Amino acid sequence: NLMQEEGLDKVALKKLNLPEKATPDLKQWNEFLYKLEHPKHEVNIGLVGKYVELQDSYKSILEAFIHAGATQETKVNVVSIHSEFLDKTNVADKLQGLDGVLVAPGFGGRGIEGKIEAIKYVRENNIPFLGICLGMQMASIEFARNILGKKDANSTEMNENTSYPIISLMEEQKTVTEKGGTMRLGAWKCSIKENTLAHKIYGKTNILERHRHRFEFNGDYLTEMEAAGLVASGLNPDTGLVEIIELPNHPFFIGVQYHPEYKSTVLNPHPLFMGLVAAAVKNK
Repeated sequence: NLMQEEGLDKVALKKLNLPEKATPDLKQWNEFLYKLEHPKHEVNIGLVGKYVELQDSYKSILEAFIHAGATQETKVNVVSIHSEFLDKTNVADKLQGLDGVLVAPGFGGRGIEGKIEAIKYVRENNIPFLGICLGMQMASIEFARNILGKKDANSTEMNENTSYPIISLMEEQKTVTEKGGTMRLGAWKCSIKENTLAHKIYGKTNILERHRHRFEFNGDYLTEMEAAGLVASGLNPDTGLVEIIELPNHPFFIGVQYHPEYKSTVLNPHPLFMGLVAAAVKNK
């Protein structure tokens, strides 16, 4: 705003040889700034990942929390938690006092057991949870291990010989040797089941979300997982791939195979981040 008062916008337009049109409408932007600077609530949300020392790795997630928090007049304090140093002995201490937890995306095996411990803790202690990409996959594995009792459950990314590959490559991907070629990228459709947490969050049944991953929820185990209480609330209508999982007997527990943070903006905060922040406020 100060820059606009000084006429910087007009200088920039002149330098770029762009036409100077009417004065821009900054009403929504100013409302965002006001709410950002005058929060009514404050929550602590844990960000569990293996790159927490490199904050730029999660820049989109941190920004999405700012968008969602400001819209709901809530200051979101993001608490970085290194998954590589999380285990059964310290998970309660590390996650104590958090109003919500996000388990971050990533590739490779480092720190995944810590992510699984974090998810077990939030599931058992009714702490609002959002898992993104690898975070959703780890939530599926945690459920298979601790609810179904399949202690060997894993992703073939981490253990090719697991007897219970809850996450794996699709058959048509297995023949592709170049890693980039096997990656599911770009925007994909998702159909959301009604009367689910996902439907409540989005308020609609058809969405389009951006992907960046190789491994998928293994549909061979879906019937068994759902019989035990997991709900696959979002499926790709063309492939049947599981896009969203949730636990209906929990205040707020949802995992998504895609990256909602990629679509969040100041004027359109992503509904999943809005949902997590609202659940954290309620939990507090």
